[in-house]
Amino acid sequence: MQFTDAAPIAGVRLTRDGYAVAEVRAARTGIQQYAGREVGRPDLAVVNVYRPPESVFAADSLASYGFKPVTINHPAEAVTADSWKKLAVGIVGGDVVRDGGFVKVPLALMDAAAIKAVQDGTREISMGYVCDLAFEDGVTPEGESYQAVQRDIRINHLALVPKGRAGPHCRVGDQGAPETGQDPAPLHHGDRHMTLKTITVDGLPVETTDAGIAAIEKLRGLLSTADAALATAKTTHDAALAAKDAELAKKDAEIADLKAKVIDGAALDALVAERASIVAKARALDAKVVVDGKTNAEIKRAVLGDGAKDKSDAYVDAAFDLKTADLKPADPLRSTIADANTSVAPVASIRDAARLASLN
Repeated sequence: MQFTDAAPIAGVRLTRDGYAVAEVRAARTGIQQYAGREVGRPDLAVVNVYRPPESVFAADSLASYGFKPVTINHPAEAVTADSWKKLAVGIVGGDVVRDGGFVKVPLALMDAAAIKAVQDGTREISMGYVCDLAFEDGVTPEGESYQAVQRDIRINHLALVPKGRAGPHCRVGDQGAPETGQDPAPLHHGDRHMTLKTITVDGLPVETTDAGIAAIEKLRGLLSTADAALATAKTTHDAALAAKDAELAKKDAEIADLKAKVIDGAALDALVAERASIVAKARALDAKVVVDGKTNAEIKRAVLGDGAKDKSDAYVDAAFDLKTADLKPADPLRSTIADANTSVAPVASIRDAARLASLN
C-alpha cells in the first residue's frame, strides 16, 4: 500500500549556485491517523496506524530514502524514471540517520520555484512510500491504541507540502518545533496530500480534514436518527394524550347527563303529590281502577275509557282535569285501609314510580 506522510525543514542554506540544501527530519515513529478510506477501511472514520521503531529504522527502510526525488506536493502516482524529469525539484542525499524517534536526511532543492515555495511557507515534509499494512489492534509502549501496523516501509519520494502528517517537527526552515496554536497535521488520501476543507455545521463554517468531515457526517446521521425517533415518540405521546382527553371528556359528559337525571327533594315531592292527586281523582271516578305499575297517563286513559282512545296526551290531560274538576278526591289513607289490594301505592312506591317516570 502506498502512503504519504509528513514531517518540517530546518537549517536551510543557499549554495553559490542558488541551490537550497538542508538536513531535515523526514519521518517519525508512533501513531499517525488516516481516514478509513485511505487505508481500505471505509467503514471506519479514522484509523490509528502505528509505525514501530523496528519498522521505521529497519536497515532496508532507511536505505530506501537515499537519492530519492523531491517534489512539490504529492504527484498522483509514484515517481519513476519516466516521470522524474517532470516532477522532481530536488534530491534526497544518501546520509540517512536515526535522530531519536525521527529519520533525518539531507536534501537539496535545485528548482527556483521550489526554493521560493519553501521561502513562502511550504516547509513541511511528507514522505511518499509503500509498506505492508497489517490490521491488528494493539497499544503502543506510550499507551496509545492503534488498529493497524506499518511494516516493510519503502520510500518513493519526498514531497514539500504546506502541512504534513508527521507534523511541524519535520519541516524545512528555522522552526524545528511546533508553533504555539498551530493546527494539527492533516490526513492524506492515497498518495496525495489533503488540505483542509470547509464544511458548514449548524450554519457555521468549520475547517477540517476528510476524516473530520466523515466523523461530522456520521454524527449528523446519528442526530437525524435521534430527531426522527424523538418526533415519532412525541407524535405517539400526543396521540395517547388526545385519546385519553377524549375518554375523559366522554366520561364527564356521562356524569353530567346522570346528574341532570337525578331528581332533587323538592321535585320529587312535587311528583309524589301529583301522583297521589291523580290516583285519588281516578279512584273517585272508578274505585276499581288499577294503578300499580301504571303511568299517570295510563291511569287517566283507564278512567276515561274509550273516549280517550287514540287521543293525544294533551287531550287526555284536559279531559281528565275537566271530568275531575268538581270531584272531591278520596282520602288516600281511608282508601288504603278500606281496600289494601287496590289502595293508593305507599309513598315509597310513589317515589320510586316518580323516579322511574323522570328517567323515561
